[in-house]
Amino acid sequence: MGVFKKGLGEMGFNKGGGPINWFPGHMAAATRAIRDRLKLADFVIEVRDSRIPLSSKNEELQPLLSGKRRLIALNKKDLANPNILPKWMRYFESCKEDCLSINAHSKSSVQKLLELVELKLKEVISRQPTLLVMVVGVPNVGKSALINSIHRISAKNFPVQEKRKKAVVGPLPGVTQDIAGYKIAHQPSIYVLDTPGVLVPSIPDIETGLKLAATGSVKDSVVGEERIAQYLLAILNCRGTPLHWKNLKDKKEERKNRSEHEYNVKDILPNRRKPPDDSAVHYIEDIATEVRCALSDSFLQFDGDVENENDMESLIELQFEALQKAFRIPHTASECRTKVSKRFLTLFRTGKLGPFILDEVPNICQPVS
Repeated sequence: MGVFKKGLGEMGFNKGGGPINWFPGHMAAATRAIRDRLKLADFVIEVRDSRIPLSSKNEELQPLLSGKRRLIALNKKDLANPNILPKWMRYFESCKEDCLSINAHSKSSVQKLLELVELKLKEVISRQPTLLVMVVGVPNVGKSALINSIHRISAKNFPVQEKRKKAVVGPLPGVTQDIAGYKIAHQPSIYVLDTPGVLVPSIPDIETGLKLAATGSVKDSVVGEERIAQYLLAILNCRGTPLHWKNLKDKKEERKNRSEHEYNVKDILPNRRKPPDDSAVHYIEDIATEVRCALSDSFLQFDGDVENENDMESLIELQFEALQKAFRIPHTASECRTKVSKRFLTLFRTGKLGPFILDEVPNICQPVS
């Protein structure tokens, strides 16, 4: 992948967008709250996004975890490139860090995680009758989804928990009030704290911040949808990804033989009241195919150098026009580019453009300071 002198994240995208303020005012309070909870934890599950295994690491959190037993859970593995993910697993292994790729919505995947946690704790602790596990991570990496899956599994294994919603742990030494959690094992009794807590990410550089924004861990409004979309296009272009989509035109032709539907990209957003029917699913697949073809055609017509910043910006401008046509957004529409950006980001975040890992696997593991 070509790298600009000042990095992809610092390109002059959206020059009128203004500075990026990553740090909301409640960061200090969140850090204090999680520090207090961590004091109680015997084991920590650090949830990260499989698409950004390093960028979704919370730097602010690492000193607090230095003395803790920990497992890194790379969540959303269904959205990550399956050919690259094993390389990341080997990377963490070389760093002597326990790591497991998971899908927090999959019962079998979460069950495997819990079995590993139980094994790790039984290996090292034999005297303590009650052990606490805490789930941490930056926003939107799937902590709540994981906690919910753990609750369902624990309620089945320990039915009494279902009746009172939360299993009560305590009183523990040094704790003035009971701690609510879900029991996942017996002898020793292992509980997962039911409140994962939200810690605002400490973002060391612009490119890390843009990756967090692209995967949804930073609010779009903080960065701007257009800036995020431009950055994502820059990554795809540097990797030559649109070239892999040049053979999709056959699927695009199939779309012409189908009738038009009233559905749109919003139909693939989570938490819809009704699941999309077959017509909506076909429509979304067709839109995703058309978008990839549009980006591929623009890339093939491009005769510049993707490692040249000015050329890259010209290519992205062409691709924005192609995306606008693919999404059927008229030039006269208000906030036209924002609408294009939002729809493009929705397709990427839901995996409709394919599985990706935005972080590059480091050559060697850097020693932990």
